[in-house]
Amino acid sequence: MGLWLTLGRASLAGLPLMAVGGDGTRGAPAATPIQWRAIQPGVEIGVTGSLHIVRVDPVRARVRVALASESGGAPKTAAEWSRSSRFAVAINLGMFQSDGRSNVGYLRHGTHANNPRWNGYRSALAIGPGMRWLDLDQTKPGVELNRYSIVVQNLRLIAGNRRNVWAQSSRRWSEAAVAKDASGRLLFLFSRAPYSMHDFNDMILALPLDITQAMHVEGGPEASLSIHAAGIDLDLCGSFETGFRGDDSNRQQWPIPNVLGILSEH
Repeated sequence: MGLWLTLGRASLAGLPLMAVGGDGTRGAPAATPIQWRAIQPGVEIGVTGSLHIVRVDPVRARVRVALASESGGAPKTAAEWSRSSRFAVAINLGMFQSDGRSNVGYLRHGTHANNPRWNGYRSALAIGPGMRWLDLDQTKPGVELNRYSIVVQNLRLIAGNRRNVWAQSSRRWSEAAVAKDASGRLLFLFSRAPYSMHDFNDMILALPLDITQAMHVEGGPEASLSIHAAGIDLDLCGSFETGFRGDDSNRQQWPIPNVLGILSEH
């Protein structure tokens, strides 16, 4: 296993793992079906090739956010957010602005407006109660979103017709993404291995995940995923990003101001 994979009390028994080389080259997704391991009610994890996946039933699991702008504290790593907010799983909620706190797109939690302004990004996710995913070039945000406790806007990866909306590019980065499948489940996706977004989208569409829509939540060394449940202590961090960090040397999660999390059942 590569140095980037840190396991505590237990390994991901039965899940195929593939390391990433020091030059940032990626392992291809496994050809075999993804093996899922339940870590708490409504939450499963799987690994294929370089991709770590958390699959969440938003009816059974308690989906939450933690925001530095709301708590009044400093940004934390995903691992630190997991401890302070009792999250079994935590991933980036979105890219953030130069103030170190505000999401680049619209973000509201309850009555707290982290960023009250919508921009040109074309994906929005609304959670609690239930879940709704919007393609903003098809459906404009309106008062119907007021009923949801969490609303976040991010850069779109895959449109609602399962369409990869990214053209091919030479730019690559480690990727953290959130997706929705045809059964209405949330997917937290993390690849330390760098991909162009076109190739990343093609990869996840080709896997047996039944993804219908997806959004980018962070790239490069700030991309993070933490899992602390069922005897698993796993804190993943990205590294490579074209034009920012051209190597695979990052070994630690970076502080981030906003995370999407799943409350621990223990």
